[in-house]
Amino acid sequence: MSRRGPGRVAYLMSRFPKLTETFVLYEILEIERQGVDVEIYPLLRERESTMHAEAREAARRAHYRPFLSLEILAANWRSFRRRPLRYLGVWYEMLAHTLGSANFFFGALGILPKCVLFAEDMRRRGVTHVHAHFANHPALAALIVHRLSGIPYSFTAHGSDLHVDRRMLDRKTASAAFVVAISSYNKELILRECGEHLRDKVRVVHCGVDTELFRPGSISTRARPTRLLCVGSLSEVKGQRHLVGACRRLQREEIDFRCDLVGQGPLRRRLEELIRQGGLTERVRLRGACSREEVLRLLHESDVVVLPSVPTSQGKREGIPVALMEAMAVGRPVVASEISGIPELVQAGTSGYLVAPGDERSLAAALLTLSGDPALRREMGLAGRRWITRHFDLRKNVTELRRLFVTSTTTEVRADEISRARTGGEITHELRAG
Repeated sequence: MSRRGPGRVAYLMSRFPKLTETFVLYEILEIERQGVDVEIYPLLRERESTMHAEAREAARRAHYRPFLSLEILAANWRSFRRRPLRYLGVWYEMLAHTLGSANFFFGALGILPKCVLFAEDMRRRGVTHVHAHFANHPALAALIVHRLSGIPYSFTAHGSDLHVDRRMLDRKTASAAFVVAISSYNKELILRECGEHLRDKVRVVHCGVDTELFRPGSISTRARPTRLLCVGSLSEVKGQRHLVGACRRLQREEIDFRCDLVGQGPLRRRLEELIRQGGLTERVRLRGACSREEVLRLLHESDVVVLPSVPTSQGKREGIPVALMEAMAVGRPVVASEISGIPELVQAGTSGYLVAPGDERSLAAALLTLSGDPALRREMGLAGRRWITRHFDLRKNVTELRRLFVTSTTTEVRADEISRARTGGEITHELRAG
């Protein structure tokens, strides 16, 4: 592949740096390692009590802006004076097409002024492509920047950002240089919503893990309780309450086990109550938020990694959880829900077990099988490691994303220039001068 770079890429995301979205951070760091200059434009500053060292450095150079300031007002005035019809047209498009969704309508009102400043700043810094993570507000922000600046953009659709409210998804997809779906499941969902004619524009590029960092270690053979591990925010979509229910069943079967739940979230107190009511306080521990190094250590100490995800009452769904990828990369068998893109990651019966969402009986049965068979755990763990290195390696998948960025800057920009020239846009003079 040609090593020609795509120029300078701007990354847009909702919050940064967010502990539960480290896949965004490590994608940025890897694409920079591959020679791409990156500018970071978060819509909101996330203030985490636990933060990876790499996240602190990236946050220091991110372009944080408030929702409104004198600087933002000045940028909006300049944009209106230069191209009043274009400026007003963007306001009309964003508000008219988000009506009916309070989340998107007020979100557009909130982010549009600062996106005008972002567009101006990106052009000044020589940004040649904008990439947004998540199909909701970040993709909307990328569309605004594109409308105002002409810079081509793309976005990655993950999980609940795609499944809950698809307002303006058709416009975002049609205007994008390309769209990244993290699973074939997501790709087909996008096409059902936006039309089969966009199939070539939607590309499946999996999120990935650093397979050099997350690699198998020594496996203990001494007699000990089976160590179960669940990594994920303590929220409804992750389904930890069903894991607690499965642990109650294991306890009734007199299985010797310990279960660690890593993560923080709104359901912590409810889970503490369930653990207490089930008489599991000596077996199930809530460890709270952990650093990447701590998670890696816990993975190596674990025997089985579990993530019993469920669709929520609001329609939220998983994409493909990175926590499962990390577990498989270190050679651990996994037990997860058969939902969304997870079957594209976990080969049922080969690298782990898939169960119906919310089915505590089947979840406990899978854990019971693995707890009593160290040889099976090892076999499944090795199979999972092979699958990850083949399909979910961070470096390989970022290389594919980089290739798409290159294609965008060599074809989409030229197409946009021609289009604007034909309509009498401001590029016409530049083309003639060139």
